[in-house]
Amino acid sequence: MPYRNYEQTSSSSANSGNGVSQKRMHKDSATTIKGIRPYIPKRLRQESSSTPETKEPDQRGSSDCDVKLGVLGEQTSRKISELIKPYLGSKYKSTEVPKSLIFYMSKHSGPVNEIQWCPVREQSHMLLSASMDKTVKVWDAVDTGCCLKTYSCHSCAVRAAQWSSCGRRILSGGFDSTLHLTDIETGKQIFSSKTEFRISALKFHPTESNIFLCGGFSPEVKAWDIRTSKVLRVYKAAVQQTLDILFLPEGREFLSSTDAVSRDSADRTIIAWDFQSAAKISNQIFHERYTCPSLSLHPKESVFVAQTNGNYMALFSAQRPYRINKKKRYEGHKVEGFAAGCEFSPDGTLLVTGSSDGKVFFYNYHTSRIIRTLSAHKEACVSAIFHPVLPSLLATCDWAGEIKIWQ
Repeated sequence: MPYRNYEQTSSSSANSGNGVSQKRMHKDSATTIKGIRPYIPKRLRQESSSTPETKEPDQRGSSDCDVKLGVLGEQTSRKISELIKPYLGSKYKSTEVPKSLIFYMSKHSGPVNEIQWCPVREQSHMLLSASMDKTVKVWDAVDTGCCLKTYSCHSCAVRAAQWSSCGRRILSGGFDSTLHLTDIETGKQIFSSKTEFRISALKFHPTESNIFLCGGFSPEVKAWDIRTSKVLRVYKAAVQQTLDILFLPEGREFLSSTDAVSRDSADRTIIAWDFQSAAKISNQIFHERYTCPSLSLHPKESVFVAQTNGNYMALFSAQRPYRINKKKRYEGHKVEGFAAGCEFSPDGTLLVTGSSDGKVFFYNYHTSRIIRTLSAHKEACVSAIFHPVLPSLLATCDWAGEIKIWQ
């Protein structure tokens, strides 16, 4: 089934950006953290004074991104949420399936393509969102549900966005074929470049923070170095589009999912690459004739899942030769051409995915059975992601431009 045309937005999304309706945090939410001794790491307290800023080349000179401040925009990354503090010094607890809506956020005037929690635990109250309305937004999605800042760096839809590992920058790419690395506080363009194709997938290297992969409507995936503003290497395959990119542990290898499905062959749907040599390791991983719009790595075991347009998620080994697990198939949700994301919970016990009917499906990773469904949105839910610190917090987004936080 062909993918939805991302350049056509539904009529209902046009009305979603005019106002914000928020539900306040439940009064009893703080009771779940009583008795736990708050802890602020010394590393965080000293970070701002002891960590020197690395100066990367800026291809656009002094040109900055257009930034609009929200109500609390000046405090984008300076605070530590009181709800997160008590969990920083303790091990992640078992994930709970959320039951109730905490915040409803509708500032985007177009479909939301991607959401991601800030990877820095102390700053994980922040959630980024990338939209067809040409903007990237940063939200306080834990305490207030408010939009902190809006970045208007692109002239067309923003298809992909990623936090840097330090949590102070956002890498974004879109249908204007441009890449931008933006400082979230100042809006300064630390890195900016024009590519030869519309961008649909971005991933930072897991251990080399200045390197990222970029793919899109092209046979090529490119590795960029922010420090030099140059392409390090090119990974070329006989495909027309890269749908998603997934680094395997330590970053020596990565996977790309593509649109290469035909009547005669299903090879090249998922391709494994050697990161350093740019050589193909395997293109005979998935043999069923469905494209895979998203990939996700298990946080503890050496496996990954692929979302398929066959309305199921397939499980694979993350080690060569990346064999499919024929005994497990996570099915019940609907994809129907949407780039529906999938993700494991931080403890690895649950697998969550959005669905084209607006629901969120929670699967037991071990049994592959549906634990619960959540009627989250009226239009297609394209992403559902667990908070990295708070065990029951979940963010979802949809094709109408809405973002919701659940607990």
